[in-house]
Amino acid sequence: MVKHRISLRNVIDELSLKLFTRDINFDNIYIETKNISRPGLELTGFLNNFDKKRILIFGNTEMEFLSEFSERKCYDALDQIFSLGPPAIIITRGREPLEPMMQLSQLYNIPILGTDDSTSSVIASLVYFLNAELAQRITQHGVLVEVYGQGILITGDSGIGKSEAAIELIKRGHRLIADDSIEIRRISNHSLVGTSPENIRHFIELRGIGIINARRIFGMGAVKLKENIDLEVHLELWNSQTEYDRLGVDSEFTDILGVKIPIVKIPVKPGRNLAIIIEIAAMNNRQKKMGYNAAKELLASLGMGYFDDELGNDNIF
Repeated sequence: MVKHRISLRNVIDELSLKLFTRDINFDNIYIETKNISRPGLELTGFLNNFDKKRILIFGNTEMEFLSEFSERKCYDALDQIFSLGPPAIIITRGREPLEPMMQLSQLYNIPILGTDDSTSSVIASLVYFLNAELAQRITQHGVLVEVYGQGILITGDSGIGKSEAAIELIKRGHRLIADDSIEIRRISNHSLVGTSPENIRHFIELRGIGIINARRIFGMGAVKLKENIDLEVHLELWNSQTEYDRLGVDSEFTDILGVKIPIVKIPVKPGRNLAIIIEIAAMNNRQKKMGYNAAKELLASLGMGYFDDELGNDNIF
């Protein structure tokens, strides 16, 4: 798995940080971990578990603690931290850096940045941004569309009709995220986000017509930059020898970057309206996530099974 990193410049631009240290090339400083730190025991000299790759956040508590020190003691306490080379220091709540901070910043080339925002809001924004930018990712062939608020990943062999289905879905009011190449990021243990590489964003290839720009043809409302992946719809040529699921009692799952995603396999043959089928798959997946399964309800009405309705009531049969 490729390990990703971003430059400190991206963090500065995203959080609109002030620059207390200006004579440093922020583009050549890279952030490699989505974890951050607020120094506590480190200010007293306990550095056994200090991770020098993390951005350090200094809020009111840390600044007030350092203000109680003499200038010499403050310098010595911070020197132990700065000498390890953290990528950056962010001071929150509009506080100004202490003089020893500025001296050590120049000595070790550690950028000191600032913001008027509260410490908690800075941490939340920074963690969210780093989680997205440094997430594990893969590039997968397929189409990603938003259908009724569900992110639908359409996969299948080349020429099976993925892009044609996407065009029909756009015409029906849904939105395109990516065609042909999808960058999928794991932003948590339970969620994936898909987006399109910037150089092919909004473009769709239609065999016999060529390349079209969905945003220019259908308008801004027909496209979206990114979307969570809630369901994979795999298209395959109809095979009379294959047994296809006709009830849907149990959900199948596929594994993408260690996250389980529900998958449905749709056989393709002339006369089947794929766009409508994908719409139904999206709505059915939403119902299942809310605890309702139509197949189980049918079996329950036939006296052939057990059904939990959407209200949590047990129906024994």
